[in-house]
Amino acid sequence: MIARRALLGVSAALLFGCAAGPEYQKPVLDLPVAWKVEAPWREGRPDDAAAKGPWWQRFGDAELDALEQRSMANSPTLAMAGARLAQARSALAATSAGVLPQLGLSERAARQKISANRPLTNYASPNFSTVQNELSVAMTVNYEVDLAGRVQQSIALAQASVEQSAADFENTRLLLSADLATNYFNLREIDVELNVLARAIGLQQRALELVSARHELGAATGLDLAQQQALLDTTLVQIDLLRRQRGQFEHAVATLAGIPAAQFTLAPDLRELTAPPVPLGVPSDVLERRPDIAAAERAMAGANAQIGVANAAFYPSIMLGAAVGVDSTDLASLFNAPSLLWSIGLSAAQTLFDGGRTRANVEYARAGYTATVANYRRVVLGAMQEVEDGITGLATLERATHQAGTAVESARRVFDMTTARYEGGASTYFEVITAQQALLASERQAAQLLGQRLVTSVFLIKALGGDWQRTSQATSQNCMNTREACHASP
Repeated sequence: MIARRALLGVSAALLFGCAAGPEYQKPVLDLPVAWKVEAPWREGRPDDAAAKGPWWQRFGDAELDALEQRSMANSPTLAMAGARLAQARSALAATSAGVLPQLGLSERAARQKISANRPLTNYASPNFSTVQNELSVAMTVNYEVDLAGRVQQSIALAQASVEQSAADFENTRLLLSADLATNYFNLREIDVELNVLARAIGLQQRALELVSARHELGAATGLDLAQQQALLDTTLVQIDLLRRQRGQFEHAVATLAGIPAAQFTLAPDLRELTAPPVPLGVPSDVLERRPDIAAAERAMAGANAQIGVANAAFYPSIMLGAAVGVDSTDLASLFNAPSLLWSIGLSAAQTLFDGGRTRANVEYARAGYTATVANYRRVVLGAMQEVEDGITGLATLERATHQAGTAVESARRVFDMTTARYEGGASTYFEVITAQQALLASERQAAQLLGQRLVTSVFLIKALGGDWQRTSQATSQNCMNTREACHASP
């Protein structure tokens, strides 16, 4: 009869139980339908399902590829993110076990003496002191009836935490690879700039020899000689300052690659690197491609499940328990039929008054969810800004690079003509100095623009969420099938 009543109670709880948490719905964001672009950008077909892997290989630099691979293997920052992901997965496995009954096995073997002076349980039955053995073996089963959905909400929270940790891990990979590439390209830009200064120093030293010779012959003044010497000294100072900056970028690359800075060096490389074509897609694609946005969205789902966990405290907790075993004073009779014992029961606990603690916990969880929604919108708006910055930045740098090349050629012609006029006595040496400085400034500016284009390309790739489809043939075929324009780049 007791067993039947317990089962009826469990059935009623399962029948009338209700979920405590609100249904999760992803917020709807007002996103633009297209980017604000200018020629030669064109909108292309999105490919969000493609793996966003080694995007740095698109720059065609084998040394950068090796450093990126080394950073993926040795970075302590990435190792920490991987450990947090493993923790989240273990927590999910532990929480998911709550939907299953818990089985236990207990054994007891004792020889004990019972006190003769213990409190009486019946005045008609006096106490006696006894010494006896107790041998028992029992198996227990406990199961929590998820009346208010606490277990399911806890599992949903743990699942969202796993997905958030996985997105955080991918975001850490993306940030790590982007930081390394940025420092690497800044270092290579300084290599080009140092080469410009080295050539300028050679030119200025030859000019100094010319002025010295003319000064000895009386064809140049002491002022001309002093001006050229000052220009050479200023350029030598700039060399030292650039070497200091290069050392800092080199140390940053070493640290990001997991190498002690004192054991790492990068030889100068003057190869001209080019930025790869970057497909844009449409703004809504960024929501699916960027791991930081995915992490923020999963944080919302977890916060929503936390409301359900907190709200479940308003409902009673119900435990179904059963046990079966044997108990005897002698090993020989332990497994006889009279030694058998069993129990089955249902226990319920309900908080009647807690001073508003449960209500406060629910409100705390709701406020936490509101905060995650605001953070999600903040991350999305920031992503939109980063992409627009990258688009306009690359377009502007494209024009500036073309103009800088024209400026270098013009400055070189001016310098050659001014030098020829000075040697012919038709101009002062101040004009030569001015032409030298203009040429040096134009060449350094061209080198800096090259580095900025590479760094801005990295910035845009990171803003778009990483790599994209790598097979141009497949892209062309897909474009033909969907009658949409293929990806293009500046």
